[in-house]
Amino acid sequence: MKKISVCLVFLIATSIAYAQTYRIATYNVRYDNKGDSLNPWQQRLPVIVQMINFYDFDIFGAQEVLNNQREDLSKALPGFDYIGIGREDGDKKGEFSPIYFKTDKFKLLQKGTFWLAETTDKPVKGWDAALPRICSWGQFEDRKTGLRFFMFNTHFDHRGVQARKQSAQLILDKIKSIAGNAPVVLTGDFNVDQFNESYTLLNTSGVMKDAFTTAPIKLATNGTFNSFDITTKTDRRIDHIFLTAAFEAKRYGILTDTYNGKFPSDHFPVMIEVSYNKTSKGTR
Repeated sequence: MKKISVCLVFLIATSIAYAQTYRIATYNVRYDNKGDSLNPWQQRLPVIVQMINFYDFDIFGAQEVLNNQREDLSKALPGFDYIGIGREDGDKKGEFSPIYFKTDKFKLLQKGTFWLAETTDKPVKGWDAALPRICSWGQFEDRKTGLRFFMFNTHFDHRGVQARKQSAQLILDKIKSIAGNAPVVLTGDFNVDQFNESYTLLNTSGVMKDAFTTAPIKLATNGTFNSFDITTKTDRRIDHIFLTAAFEAKRYGILTDTYNGKFPSDHFPVMIEVSYNKTSKGTR
């Protein structure tokens, strides 16, 4: 009888661990541009924070985050910590591609950043890119279940066609070398839509799939770039979340909230809800 009770407790604990779900997002928050006089950062910041809290993101990748914006987000999100560095000097200069995570839910195990270029360990422009571009990554452990996974977050160049294609392949290579067979999430503003060859390279790599293509429940009444135009209507998605098979997408949403007839960023955030697929190949 005692052995049966122990087994039941173990099975229940195991089922709870594997039933764990996460809300993961990617959000290009628009850099603090003084030219955005009708929609400045200090007006947009509280709305962005409210969205993060209301939709209850557990972990998210952000893009176009300048150092002052990083400081503002950290102050406004006391339950989160972040990883990431500035792309211009590897410290605080230029845009970050940070990953924010709930500290009561996840423990950070390791972190890093590489440049999207032929030389990956220092600030430099790659291929035909107009600007230096980076990918920041971290390994996280669920404090409750012990599940370990990696998350990569990036922002592809807006002009360099070759740079975007090479960046996609570089990230796939880095995921294999850094994460191995562990579960992986890749978030970012890829500056390419779902019809582009760079997107296809990622989505048909056999390494990961776009959560949009696998989630059974979707809310996607618009694309992900709005250019601050309240009348925008498109089906082009340039902000994506890719998952390895260890994660199963349950829900996918493009969040089109407004405030005072305006958007809080020129991109809409993308949020997914995922569960860990214990039958897939991966580490725990």
